[in-house]
Amino acid sequence: MDKDREIALIRDCQHGDRKALDSLVRHFEKPVYNAAYRMLGNREEAADVTQTAFMKLFENISRFDPDYRLFSWIYRIALNEAISQLGRRKKLEPLEEPPYPDGDPLHDCLAASQLETNVQAILMELHEDHRTVIVLHYFTECSYRQIGEILALPEKTVKSRLFSARQQLKDRLQEHGIFHA
Repeated sequence: MDKDREIALIRDCQHGDRKALDSLVRHFEKPVYNAAYRMLGNREEAADVTQTAFMKLFENISRFDPDYRLFSWIYRIALNEAISQLGRRKKLEPLEEPPYPDGDPLHDCLAASQLETNVQAILMELHEDHRTVIVLHYFTECSYRQIGEILALPEKTVKSRLFSARQQLKDRLQEHGIFHA
């Protein structure tokens, strides 16, 4: 979505136009949901966070400064909601590994699905600061500058945090036998 279209939709939202909000939701819903899912590792919670983020967007749209990018604002809202949701959890449940018999034609497909599940579980083990930069950089494909805008951090801090997060993720993947250096 180009900046002019985005600004027009924001202005319409500020005047209570729900169709304009629907357009913004359609444009940002999938990436916001994906970021929430990668932060939480739970589809239902990610859907709730996404819905809450857009409700907060609409409730607070009058305070939005059009000099900034809307995606930065909505991602920040969604990430804050995801972090709050993590705080409400008592503890993470360990994932059970289903048995996959060798020679099963679905084995490769299920193994790939299991790998994704294991990687997501390991991602959930990271501190939320590290998980956030991994999610924003690799799953939502934000640049260092964009991540800095979303998290209100200098670009150098983003780079440093991402470097540490990658190292931590690599170490955890190696510990679980998923990644071999």
